[in-house]
Amino acid sequence: MLTDKEIQHAKPRAKLYRILDAKQLYLEVTPLGAKWWRLRYLLGGKENMVSLGRYPMVRAPEARLKAYELRQALHEGRDPMAEKREAKRKALTAQQTTFEHIAKAWHARITLAANTRTKHRYFFEHDVFPFIGKRPIAELAAPDLLAIIRRIEGRGAIDIARRVHNLCGRVFRYAVGHGLCERDPSRDIEIKDILPPERFKHHASVTDPADAGALLRAIDTFTGSFVTRCALRLAPLVFVRPGELRHAEWKEISLHKAEWRIPAEKMKMREQHIVPLSRQAITTLQAIQPLTGQGRFVFPSERTTQRPMSENTVNAALRRL
Repeated sequence: MLTDKEIQHAKPRAKLYRILDAKQLYLEVTPLGAKWWRLRYLLGGKENMVSLGRYPMVRAPEARLKAYELRQALHEGRDPMAEKREAKRKALTAQQTTFEHIAKAWHARITLAANTRTKHRYFFEHDVFPFIGKRPIAELAAPDLLAIIRRIEGRGAIDIARRVHNLCGRVFRYAVGHGLCERDPSRDIEIKDILPPERFKHHASVTDPADAGALLRAIDTFTGSFVTRCALRLAPLVFVRPGELRHAEWKEISLHKAEWRIPAEKMKMREQHIVPLSRQAITTLQAIQPLTGQGRFVFPSERTTQRPMSENTVNAALRRL
């Protein structure tokens, strides 16, 4: 039998070689210096070899014990290599049926706006996967999902709790459809009985024509960033969502045709949206074009032209006005 000192002094050679320990147990030394324990055995008249681990993670006594257990299995008519392959197959199958794996598969298949996809990913990675992500989806039940909802509710994020309940339900229904679990446990949770009622709060708005005129005049006197001033001026002329305005790109805008074509992938309804540009809108775009026209975004971030301005930029400017 090899001693620990002999194993340590086994030096790599130009070609792989093996040193016999005992009873067909070998120490294999690679040209790069790695040392592996290998057991050679016969099964059905065919010679096979199985790995028992790498030295020094697996030392000689442990390797000999593993070899003894494998020889016992062979004596009982079992194939250790076949058992190892089956164990790997089961581990892979178990990994592919976890909630996290299935949620990611579902999320990759559905069509979503980029911003919505990012929010979904955040909810999953921060509120769901750390708690049930590694568990087989078929084992999950209503109490598991309820615990997640309660945890989110505990920090006062009621709206996120509702969204997570809905997202998890969609993942479960996707799994049911693919035969990966039998039912959707989110249906066993009546969300209105679990969470307090929603308190609707309308966004700040200008409803009086006189106030609208005052706001427009205030925008004309805005003394902050010229890019922000142009964004404020363009917003009431195009009636698009704030995010769509911030992500406007020069390649989407034709001053000659007086139109802005927003691609389908940026729209909530996944359809191209054509915005007609008034004379005042074109004047605003012509004013900012010399400043940002060489870049991608009409309204780039103050820090880098590779990103659009932040959503807080316009909001902060409105508050100042």
